[in-house]
Amino acid sequence: MHIITHILTSRYFIKVKVVFLIEHLLFMKKLLFLFILLLTASLTNAQKDSLQLGDRYAEDQLYALISYNQLFNQPSQVGGSGFSYGLSAGFIKDIILNKQGSVAVGLGVGYNFDSFNHGLKVTEVNNEVTFEVDNTLTSNRLSIHSVEFPLEIRWRDSNANKYSFWRVYTGIKASYNIGNTFRFEEGGQSFSFDNVSRFNDWQYGLTLSVGYNALTAHIYYGLTPILENSTIGTTEISTKIIRIGLIFYLL
Repeated sequence: MHIITHILTSRYFIKVKVVFLIEHLLFMKKLLFLFILLLTASLTNAQKDSLQLGDRYAEDQLYALISYNQLFNQPSQVGGSGFSYGLSAGFIKDIILNKQGSVAVGLGVGYNFDSFNHGLKVTEVNNEVTFEVDNTLTSNRLSIHSVEFPLEIRWRDSNANKYSFWRVYTGIKASYNIGNTFRFEEGGQSFSFDNVSRFNDWQYGLTLSVGYNALTAHIYYGLTPILENSTIGTTEISTKIIRIGLIFYLL
């Protein structure tokens, strides 16, 4: 009996390690994608060399973001979200509003991936979703894939030939969910629920990017709960997302 228990326990930990390794490899794959995007887009900077002062020009049209994520405004009985991260990449059309090019509107589209550790235990049977609090689960992750649509008011002190400059961009970002997965481990078994019906497909948040040259800090403050019409008992779930990270812009 002791040998059987040992074998089952060993298999469970091997399974957990394999799942962790797969998630780690997927994370590295996403980082490699962002690196390739930045490397490729950096070649376009040479286009500015042919411009003269006073020429109309666009700035910061490609972006890549890596962020540290947290869930906030959660029910008091739900534990913290632990280590969570996000990755975004996309294109923003830079619409110049003045001759100097220092004021612009940015309208874009991109892809966003978020991964959260969280304290909610989710189950769904025949589109009936229930939520429980379970902060003891060894693995409890939420993965979100979205198409995002940033809209920004942009100020910078650049010109047609100036590569290093201050920037302050603020605005709102809408995102449409194209996939979500709640996955947890319990009692040596893995449970996964894809595209949970209570997930809020459209979400909105405020954004702010402030930086100089290549180093730009970024914050996203969610205004929309990630779940709709959801409760734990009689307590409403109004969980939202905040992202704090670095955003890289390229011409």
